[in-house]
Amino acid sequence: MGRVSNKVAVVTGGALGIGRAACVMLGAEGASVAVTDILDEQGREVAELINSSGGRAAYWHLEVTDEAQIKSAFSEIEKQFGPISILVNNAGITGANKPTHELTQEEWDHVMNVNVKGVFLCTKHVIGSMRRAGSGSIINLSSIYGLVSAPDIPPYHASKGAVRLMTKTDALLYAKDKIRANSIHPAYIWTPLVEKFLKSQGDVTELRKKLDTLHPLGHVGEPDDIAYGIVYLASDESKFVTGSELVIDGGYTCR
Repeated sequence: MGRVSNKVAVVTGGALGIGRAACVMLGAEGASVAVTDILDEQGREVAELINSSGGRAAYWHLEVTDEAQIKSAFSEIEKQFGPISILVNNAGITGANKPTHELTQEEWDHVMNVNVKGVFLCTKHVIGSMRRAGSGSIINLSSIYGLVSAPDIPPYHASKGAVRLMTKTDALLYAKDKIRANSIHPAYIWTPLVEKFLKSQGDVTELRKKLDTLHPLGHVGEPDDIAYGIVYLASDESKFVTGSELVIDGGYTCR
């Protein structure tokens, strides 16, 4: 307990899946948590859960492609909780599952806007607050598909590769401010995003069994598996870690 006490954390896409698990775990470890999402009901439920468990949290509606909304929300968060010292850029989408030559420009741009521009904008508008805090940790959710690829969802793979390199650039740019930036690379984690993707492909039960076999440990991961990594990177335990990839993939990328 208390691994991130006296820190203020912002989590994008905090209503479900990995984001939800990160919010709950950061709250349990002492952070004041700003739960942000476009899913208002679920997001408020996460904040209420943290508060009812003795933590401190509030919910903000946040569309990560809207710069004005981000600027306003981050300002409100700082006024309520104090300077932001943790940013978890978790909001993301899978996008259209088509070969490159069949994708429309709009389908490509939609994924890039959420998965790449969203990370850029949130990072842009948290730097001032982290400087006021005296230090910070930016944690960007990339993917195993920011390291390797697969013959599907081209814009998703491209976006996660971009996030990996953006992280390294920001690690170099802001090291002088004691602001660290690291990326996390999950394999398949059982979240609503993955379940929705499988539903679009066929029978969920059978497809999940196939997903399990892709991981040498024999199963897909759980949101808490990633949340533990997020708490580590958010805490002072990782004070000498920046510009790195934390791969949490059940052995997927060993092959």
